[in-house]
Amino acid sequence: MRVNDEPRGASSARTADPARTALTHGSELLRDGPVADACAALLTAAAELRDSDPPSARGALVAAASAAWAAGDREGYRRILEPGPCPVCGAASGRTCGAGGCPDADWRARCIGMQAVMDADFRRAAALLGPRLHRITPRAQAHELRDAGGVALLLGRLPTARRVLGLALASARSTRTQVELPDILAHLAYAELREGRHHQARAHAEEGIALARRLGQRNAVAELSAVRALVVSIAGDLSAVREQADEVMAVAQAHGLAQAAFLAQWAQARAELGSGQVARAAARLAPLVQPGARQGHFGLWFLAVPCFVEACVLSDRAVDATEMIDLFAVWAELGADPQAPAQLARCRALVAPAERSEGLYRAALAHHEGAPGPFEHARTHLAFGMWLRRRRRPTEARTQLRDAFMGFERCGAAMWAARAGAELRAAGETTGAGESGVLSSLTPQQVRIARDVASGATNREIAAELSISIRTVEYHLRNVFAQLGVRSRTGLAHLLANADR
Repeated sequence: MRVNDEPRGASSARTADPARTALTHGSELLRDGPVADACAALLTAAAELRDSDPPSARGALVAAASAAWAAGDREGYRRILEPGPCPVCGAASGRTCGAGGCPDADWRARCIGMQAVMDADFRRAAALLGPRLHRITPRAQAHELRDAGGVALLLGRLPTARRVLGLALASARSTRTQVELPDILAHLAYAELREGRHHQARAHAEEGIALARRLGQRNAVAELSAVRALVVSIAGDLSAVREQADEVMAVAQAHGLAQAAFLAQWAQARAELGSGQVARAAARLAPLVQPGARQGHFGLWFLAVPCFVEACVLSDRAVDATEMIDLFAVWAELGADPQAPAQLARCRALVAPAERSEGLYRAALAHHEGAPGPFEHARTHLAFGMWLRRRRRPTEARTQLRDAFMGFERCGAAMWAARAGAELRAAGETTGAGESGVLSSLTPQQVRIARDVASGATNREIAAELSISIRTVEYHLRNVFAQLGVRSRTGLAHLLANADR
């Protein structure tokens, strides 16, 4: 019987059963409240229920671990998953049960497997946690399927995660257990996002946001809104991303939601990178990915490293990117993220000497062929095309930039498609829809520089966006002034404003 189901006149369960009260309170806080408080209440419940109701105690520990993860509390997460000596077979702390049929065997394997994830020992984690995935059937309960989907996400098995979480969603809907739906939808949307299925991720995130708001689950709203912001960050509306990120941060800071805060900040940086505000993106990401007290979520920071590296290179901070590439290489070699090898090769190509870059870009494209993620694949085509164009190889550059443009269009990355299109025109692509009027005499590169100047961009910002030197920008700008008959940036802005009316 739940606390809210007490019959009138019955002795209060809140007084008679403090363990159940703590469990209920912790579960409520996990959905709508400070997650550190939720973790404390759930640990209290687990301790009280350990002897009288071991299954419920373990459920409380799983929920407490979820709270620690949401809070970004690495050490707390480890402590929660530290099984003591097995009371049945005597297995020492940190070791799996040695006796067949030990009732604690599965639980201990789960805890030790999750700790192995924290230690980046994915081979051991897969050996301990993988069998749990094989035992899952469509008839399992929604919470069991959701837990299995979470395990698959940690192991980097994205198709499995998406399939199992889809089953969890169907199970929860069939049993009308709405309270679990926002959490399941958040995990499913995140799995789809990681796999590059942006349209599906957005649909599930928005469904979950609407439901979580109805149920009063503000923490779930923040987590789902952060995922949605990441999807919007490639679509082309920087102001919308900032607005959504601000909404996430308002709850995340009050409730200690480190995961939601990290995703929201990453979304803003990715939108800034896509729109050419590379210095701002690098500055936003630096504290999130670099080692130190301000580093972002312990289980997610590495996902933003490729964006940080690109932003650093484009804003003349390549020296800041080198150390992070070495750290990202450690993650990529673990095999827990199918896209990481391609991203690593692209990052190395961005900072490598010219004689090595081309081979690294081609290696990255080869890795992409064996991994999901059309958005990341298109980003590598774009980076390679920009590199080729800077080396005056326009024919080869256009091939890469066309692939980038088409890839971004397919996954709904409008902002990035516009960037690839501009690069393509600068490489000499004829689209049949050239500039008319006052800009008709300018080259594609000069048109882009003129419009950027008119919008208020500095020469340094334009150089970073176009991956050219400031001196080259100045050269093109002098020619623009001469051909258009203006003498200043203000005059150019007025000319274009009047021409566009």
